Amino acid sequence: MKVLLYDTTLRDGAQGEGISYSVTDKIRISQELDKIGIPYIEGGWPGSNPKDMEFYLKMAKSSLKNAQLVAFGSTRRPHSQASGDSNLRALLASKARVATIFGKTWDLHVRDVLKTTLEENLAMIKDTVSFLVAKGLTVFYDAEHFFDAYRANKEYSLKCLLAAQEAGAKAITLCDTNGGTITSEISEAVAQIRPQISVWLGIHCHNDAGLAVANTIAAAQAGCDMAQGTVNGYGERCGNADLVPIIANLKIKLGIDCIAADKLKELTHLSHFVSEISNMRQRSDQPYTGTSSFAHKGGVHINAVMKNPVTYEHIDPGLVGNRRRILVSELTGKTGILIRAKELDLDLSKEDPKTKKILKLVQSLEHQGYQFEAAEASFELLMKKAFKKYRKFFEFKGFRVVVEKQADKKITSEAIIKLKVKGAKEHTAAEGDGPVNALDNALHKALKDFYPALSKMHLSDFKVRILDEKAGTAAKVRVLIQSQDEKDTWSTVGVSENIIEASWQALVDSVEYKLLKDSSNDR
Repeated sequence: MKVLLYDTTLRDGAQGEGISYSVTDKIRISQELDKIGIPYIEGGWPGSNPKDMEFYLKMAKSSLKNAQLVAFGSTRRPHSQASGDSNLRALLASKARVATIFGKTWDLHVRDVLKTTLEENLAMIKDTVSFLVAKGLTVFYDAEHFFDAYRANKEYSLKCLLAAQEAGAKAITLCDTNGGTITSEISEAVAQIRPQISVWLGIHCHNDAGLAVANTIAAAQAGCDMAQGTVNGYGERCGNADLVPIIANLKIKLGIDCIAADKLKELTHLSHFVSEISNMRQRSDQPYTGTSSFAHKGGVHINAVMKNPVTYEHIDPGLVGNRRRILVSELTGKTGILIRAKELDLDLSKEDPKTKKILKLVQSLEHQGYQFEAAEASFELLMKKAFKKYRKFFEFKGFRVVVEKQADKKITSEAIIKLKVKGAKEHTAAEGDGPVNALDNALHKALKDFYPALSKMHLSDFKVRILDEKAGTAAKVRVLIQSQDEKDTWSTVGVSENIIEASWQALVDSVEYKLLKDSSNDR
């Protein structure tokens, strides 16, 4: 059995709140989807905006090795001719050789939205599909709101599918556009429709009931040949079916062919790449590809998984390009400390006094509010300090942060910092969008001449957590900072009653980790 994959990240995914792709973004994502072996990539709606048309015309000059680019559009307008429809003319102008047309199948939509007759809607489907087929395009038909339509009027919704099939559509896709259909209904409907459709049968699910992936898998098991989705489940409202776990579930769990086996390990990279281009934070708990997907914190879990990974892992993380992570916290006990030491090439045994000392230190710091499970870089520094494998790159002498607000003027922040670096005294100042940004800028400014590699590092995320709400403005805060360079991403932590002090702790750890990492690589 084989299921064809159809990606609509660049069109349906782009309708997600907070997402906007440039033409360059679309090209880069298309190239990554092509590398992994997605056969159909829906790039946008060329009839709706100039940007999408520009994307198609640029892509027409480049070649995709595995994928075909699909242009999206709608059926012609009521009581008109397909040959004169500007939307359909734009599809032809896009130079895409595959077109997906969506049309109404729910009688409620035909009457209340299109304001036309059921017979005219069937004519719109037939005329549109046959027009594009006659122009040499491969045409897929998306039956919008199909499952609501099938529930309300089975006879008419089926007529819509058959109209597209008779007009020459190569695939008919059943859409759960409102995303509210229960999985058992999906399976039942697909099983009833499948014998009546002679072309490819596809499934397109939205996630409004939290069932989009499950519904897509159920539809494939019931007879669908094509699965539509978006990378990371991006899309309007609650999003679309997430193509990443769909691929993993089809290939690994069900043995259904959808991509080449050697491409599975690229799933984690694809997921993280698209989140970065989309300027969306990667969900740490995303199935298969999240950083927490194979993370273990409880001591019992860690002990068991190190003896036999099957005890607490449903697959080998490497199959999808992910990795196991052992989180160090007060819950992990000595086992977590030993495993992290081994990962860092540090010689440590259960009986070693250092093990007990490090565990007590971790428990004490976590009691104060530190959280090392989300700040692995800070923990690595802690471990290396304990093993005297840490070197000091600079000596802190002091800092001052000034925040000024004058009437009718923008608030300004300036940080003045004093360091001793390689015997030299550094006294620098820098402004920033806020006090933490100003500190970050001043620290980099003071160190850049001594450590040029810091220019390739930047802060990518900043989180503040109040640890004791009842203490009000005197409460301790925990600051988590995520930093990255051209190769890696790492997180550090700071805790204090003063948010500036907590931020400074995390900033210093972040810079020291970068410098320590680079010095280790240079050896």
